[in-house]
Amino acid sequence: MEREGRAVRAASGELVTIGEFARLSRLSAKALRRYDELGLLRPALVDPVNGYRYYDPVQVEGARLVAWLRRIGMPLNRIGRVVALDAGAAAVEIRAYWARVEAETAARRDLAIYLVDHLSAEGRTMSRMPDNAENTGSPGSAGAVALAIRCAALTDIGVVRTANQDAAFAGPRLLAVADGFGEGGAEASAAAIEALKPSPWGRDGALSAADLLNALEDTADSAARAVRDAVAPCAAPDGSGTTLTAMLWTGSRLGLVHIGDSRAYLLRGGELFRITHDHSLVQSMIDDGSLSPEEASSHPGPALLLKALAGEARPGSVAVACRADVRLQEVLAGDRYLLCSDGLSAVVDAADLRAAVVAADDPQEAVRRLAGLAREAGGPDNVACVVADVVVEE
Repeated sequence: MEREGRAVRAASGELVTIGEFARLSRLSAKALRRYDELGLLRPALVDPVNGYRYYDPVQVEGARLVAWLRRIGMPLNRIGRVVALDAGAAAVEIRAYWARVEAETAARRDLAIYLVDHLSAEGRTMSRMPDNAENTGSPGSAGAVALAIRCAALTDIGVVRTANQDAAFAGPRLLAVADGFGEGGAEASAAAIEALKPSPWGRDGALSAADLLNALEDTADSAARAVRDAVAPCAAPDGSGTTLTAMLWTGSRLGLVHIGDSRAYLLRGGELFRITHDHSLVQSMIDDGSLSPEEASSHPGPALLLKALAGEARPGSVAVACRADVRLQEVLAGDRYLLCSDGLSAVVDAADLRAAVVAADDPQEAVRRLAGLAREAGGPDNVACVVADVVVEE
């Protein structure tokens, strides 16, 4: 009866042909046929004899939404989820998608800026160097100052949580914090850091900047695979994962691997600088002016991550596995670095962080002070922190 009713409506002109619907929706007939095959935009009626497709004019708004989402580059499988939502939920999903696009674009921009600066500096050095001169400033040469790092790590369960899903590590070649989430969060954070420990990082004098960046990419990919394997036994592996902020010491530089909303800070010249960018919905709203930093601290929405290391992605996942940001960080003797999960940065303001990092005589004292500040602020979440000093090697 329903099919007969649609046939009557088609015959009476209430339904429109695919050509007319294409004109109304600004989608090509070819695209409409493709979306029908994918189940994304079904016609109201397909003639059983000639196969002609007919559409109800009330489908135009939905079709236009599909067209607009394709125009911003959203993948078809994600569009299918968005068009099935009510208007409010669809708006949230679109904002999250676009924020992730902007975060990934920003990461590429930062890498491009680094490469321009690096190649420009390399070009200036080569133009000043006589043909018979030796480069005495490279790591390990006679004119170079040998540097090392002294570091400490600490995790704390906090006051409210009953389990600790954060992980931290500080060693002579690796500094890392990871904040797990979901059923397999503890396993994910531990696996991400364990995957970085075997990284074959030695003195970087034998490696070019390009080789170091490639090695960082490989290291980040290893961590992503380790997390996927760790959370695979979970009932919903795509709902479990971890953030990761890690720095790998090369002997004269730090290689940064970052994904999620854990953070890295640099204390230099008495000032504390944040050197990572959160991959979160709230951060994206700060970036586009929707929220001020002050408003963000009390934003009532969930802490939605736009990028994280997670299990295999499925429809409706809370986060998807994606590529981490990587870059090289030039260091100076006297630098102090802080890596921490949002269990610290979300509850302790920047001024108090700076005061604690400045006041501590050594990294061990610094991590104890920082964990204590988080507890004093209510300790609503697990805390992971690493503090490292760059020193002249004895």
